Amino acid sequence: MELIELLAEAEKVCNRAYAPYSNFRVGSALLTKDDRVITGVNVENRSFGLTNCAERTALFTALTQGIDEFKAIAIYAPDGDEPTSPCGACRQVLSEFVKPDFPVIFGNSLENYVISTLGELLPYYGLEHLKDR
Repeated sequence: MELIELLAEAEKVCNRAYAPYSNFRVGSALLTKDDRVITGVNVENRSFGLTNCAERTALFTALTQGIDEFKAIAIYAPDGDEPTSPCGACRQVLSEFVKPDFPVIFGNSLENYVISTLGELLPYYGLEHLKDR
C-alpha cells in the first residue's frame, strides 16, 4: 500500500472523531505487517488530559487484536492550516513498537502532506528493547 493510500484511509475515518471541544478532528490509519489497516480517531473529554489521540487509538486497537508489528502510520487532520504531526505522547508510544525508519505521513488534505519517519520526529530514543524485532 502506498503512503498516500494510507492517508486516504485516515481521511475516511476522520469524521468519526469525537472533538466537541477543540473542533479539531483527527483520523489515523496504521498499516500492519500483514497489510491490514487499523484505524483510529481522536476522542476528547472535557478534561483535556483524558483525551486520546487518533494514533494511539489505532495502535491500542491493533494491540487489543494481538497485532504488534507495523509498516507505517498516517495521520489526517483537515481542520488545521498545515499538516499536523503526531504529538509527543504518540511519538513516544509508537517508539515502543517500531524502529526509527518507520514511515509517518501526515496531512490536512490529500494534496498537502509531509512524509517523515519516527526517528526524524523523535530522535535519540532508546532502541535496546527493539533489537529482536
